[in-house]
Amino acid sequence: MCFTAVKGQGQQVRVDFYKDPFLVTVDRSVAVDIPQQFTAASFKKGYTDLSAAKYQPVIDSLLAYKAEHQLNDWLYYQLIRRVAQQISPKEDNYGQYTFYKWFMLSKSGYDARLAISHQKVIFYVYNNEDISDIPYFMVDGKQFVCLNIHDYANTNLNDDPPVPVSIPIAAATKAFSYKVTLMPDFKPENAIEKDVSFVYDRKQYHFKVKLNTDQQKAFTNYPGVSFETYFNIPLSKETYGSLIPLLKRNMKGMDEKKGVDYLMRFTRYAFLYENDNDNFGKEKRLSPGETLASNYSDCDDRAALFFYLVKEIYNLPMIALLYPTHITMAVEFSKPIGDPIVYNGKTYSVCEPTPQAENLGIGQMSAKLKNTPYHVVYAYEPLNKL
Repeated sequence: MCFTAVKGQGQQVRVDFYKDPFLVTVDRSVAVDIPQQFTAASFKKGYTDLSAAKYQPVIDSLLAYKAEHQLNDWLYYQLIRRVAQQISPKEDNYGQYTFYKWFMLSKSGYDARLAISHQKVIFYVYNNEDISDIPYFMVDGKQFVCLNIHDYANTNLNDDPPVPVSIPIAAATKAFSYKVTLMPDFKPENAIEKDVSFVYDRKQYHFKVKLNTDQQKAFTNYPGVSFETYFNIPLSKETYGSLIPLLKRNMKGMDEKKGVDYLMRFTRYAFLYENDNDNFGKEKRLSPGETLASNYSDCDDRAALFFYLVKEIYNLPMIALLYPTHITMAVEFSKPIGDPIVYNGKTYSVCEPTPQAENLGIGQMSAKLKNTPYHVVYAYEPLNKL
């Protein structure tokens, strides 16, 4: 590893990803050597050497930044990734880069593990949530999910099961969460505007939605989380401020049902449709902010965006209806509209946020779905009705 000296102390690390830069001086003693042809013994020796080094200022600075900016675990990990990249670039020595990520996450209190599969270093973390599209293994009833499978495209770990590297860290016990409940400020220099428009009641509405390319990068490798988790990922302050007040202004004077109809048709017609396999080559659930940023989106993405808008503006009870090849939403009004959906004693009206062959209004369901069984995969009940 090559350190850039700062008055003989070590390497100055600066990460300009979020709005406020992260700065820390990394002591020279933190430089360890993980060979390109690594073994379990390599990682164990690296841990022994690094444990004797002056690493604590790095961990203290990371945790202080996390607390000050209220970073959820996934966004904290994005910071760790970028610090590791400066200490030991990924393209120079992938095993060493991954080792530093693992060390920083572990010393931050998370139960993270390394495993080896024929010169692949697999990085796992303890997680007790419903994650659908990344490898995992179980240890004593605890689920560990893979944080770096995206770096090994087309790898099937079932064909070559990784062998765990045993490095016990007593204080590393926390579960890692993919829930994102607060979006930090990103670098304003990477802000962009996206023109969005649609027609409602023969009138065209235009929006200039503020987005940030760094925010999009933060979710590049975000896995398939539960419907509840990705439906509730918030917009950034900039995106929120450029969209929600204008939507409210456009809907001024509309009653609740007409306002929800407006939001349903905005979500349905303001964005181009493409299924995930064509768009990404795999199933990928987009958060509301990602849907606004993406050139294309499918039914999962629009359901999340519609949910977020209705929740933010009207805070109505809602359910998500999952069919074998489709997902749609239903909203509880004071009086149901159209064909009712009854769930747990409450009556909801279908609101289809994805383009269909028919021009569906509230309470109308596509003909191809009317006799198709569905599952309610998320039910939202407001704690405090607006």
